[in-house]
Amino acid sequence: MTAFFTSEAAIVDNALPPSDSRERVSQLLRNLQDEICSGLEQADGTGKFREDSWVREEGGGGRSRVLRDGNMIEQGGVNFSEVWGKDLPPSILVQRPEAAGHGFYATGTSMVLHPRNPYIPTVHLNYRYFEAGSVWWFGGGIDLTPYYPFAEDVVHFHRTLKQACDAHDPHYYPAFKLWCDEYFYLKHRNETRGVGGLFFDYQDNQGKLYPISYPGSHSDTPAAHYSQSVGDVQGRSWEDIFAFVKDCGKAFLPAYVPIAERRQATEYGDRQRNFQLYRRGRYVEFNLVYDRGTIFGLQTNGRTESILMSLPPLVRWEYGYEPEPNTPEADLYTTFLKPQDWVNWTLPNS
Repeated sequence: MTAFFTSEAAIVDNALPPSDSRERVSQLLRNLQDEICSGLEQADGTGKFREDSWVREEGGGGRSRVLRDGNMIEQGGVNFSEVWGKDLPPSILVQRPEAAGHGFYATGTSMVLHPRNPYIPTVHLNYRYFEAGSVWWFGGGIDLTPYYPFAEDVVHFHRTLKQACDAHDPHYYPAFKLWCDEYFYLKHRNETRGVGGLFFDYQDNQGKLYPISYPGSHSDTPAAHYSQSVGDVQGRSWEDIFAFVKDCGKAFLPAYVPIAERRQATEYGDRQRNFQLYRRGRYVEFNLVYDRGTIFGLQTNGRTESILMSLPPLVRWEYGYEPEPNTPEADLYTTFLKPQDWVNWTLPNS
């Protein structure tokens, strides 16, 4: 009988975050912001991030850091925020209705870089944490958006992320890669935003890699089918997922910086620059129509300048654009904007 009650208590404890959960996640995400900014300044060579601290009247605040007109980065931002309040916004409650009626805490670090050279991909990162009553979850991810992609760059990016995932669970990378392909998809364009990466949300002790049971989720997708085939990941604690998010954050610099450094000296002209600006329009469309972070920030009365920091400094739209056949621009559409098994991609001389 004693053993039974001990086991039951352990299950209850496993379901709850530690008493210092907010402080630990906040510190982790602040450190991630610091590490990313330092690494990017070193890679850029000349650019420096400017920091603006802000306070939210309803509770919380953050620090926004933006680098403009650098040697490599035309514009990039790395933001940290933590906010709290009485009620979660509708965009969250649709997914987690059991959090209704509870005060909430949310913190995250997000980043978007728009390089100057069209041969260097745009990259996005976001890792976040929510608490509302006894409900808690982690979310986040990272994805790469090239304009003139190289297969070896994409393979390097995905293999680095897979290594970080595999240190925790062999099902993480295939599940979260599929979810990324699904999430960063422009339905009105019938194309992915880029070449994907990782995306996950609502990760808690329930063990669902893809939470198809939540309202708004879809059960008939590759990500859902994979999650169903794996089943629930039993025994995950707050500490397990916290450690996973920490390693995902640390994987950014080794995943991205070598790509940027390899392409920085590539010469380009007006054709490449104009195509880059045109494709940046897809980034704007996604962030203003679909992006959960943008919607959450605006619904919680966050700092607008920080929320819209992700938008590129220059962009162009062109009516009825079609790439010329057998060009690098066409290759982007036919190969790279379709989900691929990048970690097993066969490279020349490999």
